[in-house]
Amino acid sequence: MSSDFYKKIIENNKQWVENQLAMDADYFKDLAKGQQPPLLWIGCSDSRVPANEIIGAKAGEVFVHRNIANMVIHSDMNMLSVLDYAVNVLRVKHIIVCGHYGCGGVMAAMGNQSIGLIDNWIRHIKDVYRLHEDYLNSIENEHDRFNTFVEINVQEQVFDLAKTSIVQGAWRNGQDLTIHGWCYGLNSGYVTDLDVNMSSNSELDEVYRLKFSN
Repeated sequence: MSSDFYKKIIENNKQWVENQLAMDADYFKDLAKGQQPPLLWIGCSDSRVPANEIIGAKAGEVFVHRNIANMVIHSDMNMLSVLDYAVNVLRVKHIIVCGHYGCGGVMAAMGNQSIGLIDNWIRHIKDVYRLHEDYLNSIENEHDRFNTFVEINVQEQVFDLAKTSIVQGAWRNGQDLTIHGWCYGLNSGYVTDLDVNMSSNSELDEVYRLKFSN
């Protein structure tokens, strides 16, 4: 980070504060009182996919977790901690898994080039490819195959969210909670609803439905 860029972002913050206060003198006082966001956003770490801006949400309206290729991995305590807090404390009503076309993590999973430590993370994305290998390999156009894989990866992450004890516990308790899968177009700005929406564990294969003791 160059010193000029660093100075610029400090000045940008000051200007942003002044702008917010000019519109609402109590803006920061109100934010400091707490948060009740209706939405948890699980997205990619890609710097071109800012959750709040994409959907025109204000500060305090979106609880956010981001990682490479918007993955839901059952051993990822970071993701699970965010999910647990969002569902059981903040009581969000919606969870959106948002991937994006042109995702570098998904692209890396389509090849075999070693990148480094991230290879271990990419392997989870490769597992998704293996599940749908016959279908994906039948798509001759590489660009179309890439875009389709991005969409399938999002769909599988929605299913994996529904399999967690956190989400199933909320559904068992009658909590109003729906999971959605989206893809964002870097070159258009529009999101595509992939029509994979889940609001109960009855939509899961029976093997994944957890039975809770009273």
